[in-house]
Amino acid sequence: MKVVLAGAGAFGKKHLDGMKKIDGVECVSVVGRDLAPTQAVADEYGIPHATTDLADALEQPGVDAAILCTPTQMHAAQAIQCMDAGKHVQVEIPLADSLADAQAVVAKQAETGLVAMCGHTRRFNPSHQWVHNRIAAGELSIQQMDVQTYFFRRKNINAAGEPRSWTDHLLWHHAAHTVDLFQYQTGQKIVQVNGIEGPHHPELGIAMDMSIQMKTDGGAICTLSLSFNNDGPLGTFFRYICDNGTYIARYDDLVDGHEKPIDVSGVDVSMNGIELQDREFFAAIREGREPNSSVAQVLDCYRVLHDVEQQFGR
Repeated sequence: MKVVLAGAGAFGKKHLDGMKKIDGVECVSVVGRDLAPTQAVADEYGIPHATTDLADALEQPGVDAAILCTPTQMHAAQAIQCMDAGKHVQVEIPLADSLADAQAVVAKQAETGLVAMCGHTRRFNPSHQWVHNRIAAGELSIQQMDVQTYFFRRKNINAAGEPRSWTDHLLWHHAAHTVDLFQYQTGQKIVQVNGIEGPHHPELGIAMDMSIQMKTDGGAICTLSLSFNNDGPLGTFFRYICDNGTYIARYDDLVDGHEKPIDVSGVDVSMNGIELQDREFFAAIREGREPNSSVAQVLDCYRVLHDVEQQFGR
């Protein structure tokens, strides 16, 4: 299977690393904003073609699919561009930065029948899979989730600490992880949401602190705190308060409420959530089925984010 990767930054490289471990998959072109650094990534990973034009990459011989790790603001239009070119597509989270754009991607997938997936990685992290499997088996029921998403990003930098040309967003990107995970883990629909935001950064133009409360139709609640101002332990920490135990997930690690480690190494074939996400994408293409985290499955997340944004008066 021949794949194009657009966006050769910190997360693009995570996907390239994951693809190296998946049999029968070859990245044949990498797309970036500037050719010189893009060519350097192509040389590093042995990719035969580098370009600054997504259309050029999609026209390479035998291309089956594309993975988009480009700026948030480009996701929806590029996902539609890939499907219009007849290519399966996986777009990194978020699917879009508006509900209307997310709906347009879902409509294009329904029109083409191609595999279209969004990188809601928390569905694939072994820590969250472990909790999901116990819920599915009837052993747990979530009463409350308490989530902290904390970064120190007062400038435009990426996950590797490198400068970037676009502005990230607490609501449309980082909140999307938790909003989708809350509905996915509970198997319920969010029917109530309340959001407040702190002061906007004078240069970046975005809220640097945010708090969101949610409730599902089954009665589960979630409190989400987000910050780009946090100069302390960084990352996202999920506390599951259940009817049968408490669990804390930190990316691919899981402990109980007393910080006792839980072995999740046997949950899946890898401990790397990005690799597992990519494996699902390629398996769905081969098997002609809808993937976990398809654009249709995650759409309701963006309905909730839209509702929060409306509360902010934007």
